[in-house]
Amino acid sequence: MKYFKYLIQFLLVVSLFLIFKILGPRLSSYLSGKIFELIGPFFRSKEIIHSNIKRAFPKINTSDLKKMTRKMWNNYGRVFAEYMFIKNFRYGHLAANIKIEGQEILDDIKNKNEQVVFVSGHFSNFELMALTLESNGIKLSTIYRPLNNVFLNKIMEGIRKKYICKNQIKKGIGGLKKLLYLKKNNFSTALMIDQRVSEGILSNFFNQKASTTTIPAQLIKKFSINIVPVYIERINGLNFKIIINDPLNFRKEASNQDITDKLNKILEGMIIKKPEQWIWSHNRWK
Repeated sequence: MKYFKYLIQFLLVVSLFLIFKILGPRLSSYLSGKIFELIGPFFRSKEIIHSNIKRAFPKINTSDLKKMTRKMWNNYGRVFAEYMFIKNFRYGHLAANIKIEGQEILDDIKNKNEQVVFVSGHFSNFELMALTLESNGIKLSTIYRPLNNVFLNKIMEGIRKKYICKNQIKKGIGGLKKLLYLKKNNFSTALMIDQRVSEGILSNFFNQKASTTTIPAQLIKKFSINIVPVYIERINGLNFKIIINDPLNFRKEASNQDITDKLNKILEGMIIKKPEQWIWSHNRWK
């Protein structure tokens, strides 16, 4: 039954991707955003989303809560449609729609052949982070969690490896071996740090404990490298701004807890800028 459900999802997604291909990027992104505003609440619990938002913004009123939720689904839908046009963001006309603040930081990392850990969250079209870093000449690997749907996962892995980042590292023991190999060959690493993980530690996130990954902290301590926070914002439609922040150099004696707490605080600041562009549907504080 599970695989039958996955197959139906796969066929639906492929059909939508074909329609998007015909409609083109702008119309597809717009329509998919509107569609997700309508159907999103049927796939993810409204109660969980509202509960998460209230944890971060306890004084939010009902009207703003509904507005933020609607805009979140709109962005979610846009990201879904934009997968069909990821190639154009890297090699085609849409590449000009990505503006970078902090280009000099990337250039410095590249010119010094320096490895760092780039961290961000699921903001805006989050796939554009690794795509932009690699297309700017950064030697990069990125850590990802495979989709549960085995049929869709093959498509997503293909898109990511071909157009987003060649060196995709699957979470797990096998992925860890590949990660360490690439680190020894001076590759930087990019990862999202905003999802709940079973193997993490409890760290304050909007003044409440949340299980958080320690991978950045472990890489910092093992390889003595810097952290570079990256923020992605959808300006309007298919236009994006990517902000490369100054590298953070943690003291050698800094603990995993200290580093993880600091990164969660940075993540909070990013979310507050445009909360409707962050994915609130994950049960972050479970």
